[in-house]
Amino acid sequence: MDPREQVERFSPHNYHPLPVVLASGEGAWVTDVDGNRYLDLLSAYSALNFGHLHPRLVAVAKAQLDRLTLTSRAFHNDQLGPFVQALAELTGKDMVLPMNSGAEAVETAIKTARKWGYRVKGVAADRANIIVADGNFHGRTTTIVSFSTDPSARDDFGPFTPGFSVVPFGDLEALRSAITPEAVAFLVEPIQGEAGVILPPDGYLSAARELCRDHGVLFVADEIQSGMARTGKTFACEWEGVVPDIYILGKALGGGLYPVSAVAADADVLGVFRPGEHGSTFGGNPLAAAIGTEVCRLLATGEYQERSRTLGERMLARLREGAPSSVKEIRGRGLWAGVEMLPGGEPARAKCERLMGRGILVKDTHETTIRIAPPIVIDEADLDGAVDKILAALAE
Repeated sequence: MDPREQVERFSPHNYHPLPVVLASGEGAWVTDVDGNRYLDLLSAYSALNFGHLHPRLVAVAKAQLDRLTLTSRAFHNDQLGPFVQALAELTGKDMVLPMNSGAEAVETAIKTARKWGYRVKGVAADRANIIVADGNFHGRTTTIVSFSTDPSARDDFGPFTPGFSVVPFGDLEALRSAITPEAVAFLVEPIQGEAGVILPPDGYLSAARELCRDHGVLFVADEIQSGMARTGKTFACEWEGVVPDIYILGKALGGGLYPVSAVAADADVLGVFRPGEHGSTFGGNPLAAAIGTEVCRLLATGEYQERSRTLGERMLARLREGAPSSVKEIRGRGLWAGVEMLPGGEPARAKCERLMGRGILVKDTHETTIRIAPPIVIDEADLDGAVDKILAALAE
């Protein structure tokens, strides 16, 4: 049976992938079961910032597989310490709490903010409120979809978890109005990825950071997609000189090899946890920690941040200069772009399928937007060729 038929037969239809079956990959290139090669310009939604099978990451993973893969947190292992120290140094924070998926890290940040609100800020029991932005995407758990404004993520999953307020993304005055004595955190993506690579107005993040500081509210940055050099900085918050109280990290933290996520914060925030109050069997396991440590080493050089910045500037400039009139807007920063087309034209999905036929893999979101996120290791000539094909497809 064809692998696609197997998925259709034995798995629920909660995804609508492009009709390609990939079998191998290296760097920015992938190959399907029939031997056709494609440039991967999605990077598994930024989980593959370092490309497919980065040799240093693969070597570390293989070495660890031969030694020890899981202990649970019931015992120490020799990889967790180096990992949390490396990530603490990369983020400039005191402490790191490792998890597995991005959604699990978001849940951890929510629990951290609430517990901090009760134990440190003095909010009355069960009254803590977390402010979020309209158009957010932070994961798929029942708590997280409780504050989603996307009907496809939210409908038919109630009853919903209370304790959240939604404000328009980029609206500082709305945020100011939403802050009450019971507000414990403002949870925000510095750039909204799933929404279509939406950037906030200039100065919004820094002003929001100051507003949170002035009112004793934790500024929590979900950098799961935007972090790890995707935008040309280690973290997207750096574009406005913002250091959040809490970083939420994932995707590329696992190097495209393994699920690794984490929450990073100072001791006066993450230090609220006591034994038994939160944990994860696989969180901080030796294999994840070994890979995560090597990812931190790669980022510590600054090479990937600079490459994303320079190649991204070229990519965005070429897209904007060559875009046909059917394109409403091209948003982006670093090697990350959202190409939004005018409504009423050919659906974004059809454009993506046409590009697949020409050896380029990108993915649509919200019917009118194409997301582009090449691996940071992509060759400049390959990227230029891909942009040529994208512009040609947009014009058709």
